[in-house]
Amino acid sequence: MKVSEPIPQKSSLVLAWRQYRLERKIFWRNPSAAFFNLMLPLLLLLLFGAVFSGNKTYLRVIVPGIAGMGVMASTFSALAFNLTFLREQGVLKRVRGTPMPAASYLGGLLGNAVTNACIQIIVVIFVARFAFGVGWPHNWLELGFFLAVGVTTFGALGVAFSHVIPSFDAAPAYVNAVFLPVIFISGVFYDTKGAPSFLREIAQILPLTHLIDGLSAAMVTGQAMSSQWGSIAVLAVWGLIGGFFAVRGFSWDERGN
Repeated sequence: MKVSEPIPQKSSLVLAWRQYRLERKIFWRNPSAAFFNLMLPLLLLLLFGAVFSGNKTYLRVIVPGIAGMGVMASTFSALAFNLTFLREQGVLKRVRGTPMPAASYLGGLLGNAVTNACIQIIVVIFVARFAFGVGWPHNWLELGFFLAVGVTTFGALGVAFSHVIPSFDAAPAYVNAVFLPVIFISGVFYDTKGAPSFLREIAQILPLTHLIDGLSAAMVTGQAMSSQWGSIAVLAVWGLIGGFFAVRGFSWDERGN
């Protein structure tokens, strides 16, 4: 009797790519997610840019600020929401029971978040350039570096924070309780140098402040990366903290189990 040949197994990278393509389709079929992740930062940029269109100094503050906020929204907020939903709906548990490697599934989710962050940055750059006359980024390589560090740091923090959220119904309150204060304290809409001293001290602890500083250096001021080692160090520390708790607290099962 002829022995049947084993069914060939797909590589982890191929499965991750297929999961990524699926996540992109799901994303574009969810108008609310597309609005929050892509359109909201763009609308804020258009609103503030139109009000202060004659103030180039302010535009040089708001452009990297909106870009940094977009990175945080696309990674931290989106992953905290999505992973909580997938966990509480039992999707993660069912995926865990399939032959798909966990790394492939999570890689697809993270790749989707990274893509949205990249789209955010590109849209902000083009709108700032053609709508408000802000120049092209001074250093594209430095911009790419801070984008990579930013999505890594906030992606890890988003996964870690999803472990704190008890249910999907509570996710909006939990995420916004972190997201909204952080974007206001970190200087998304204003220069933190003019803020009260206690707010400046808090802002220097938060990772978004240092991501905005790095993006500002690459996009508008042209400062060398050597002047941003402090910001890189703070982002790295937050990334390590987020990565530690993201792995340590990760659960495939619903919180009720």
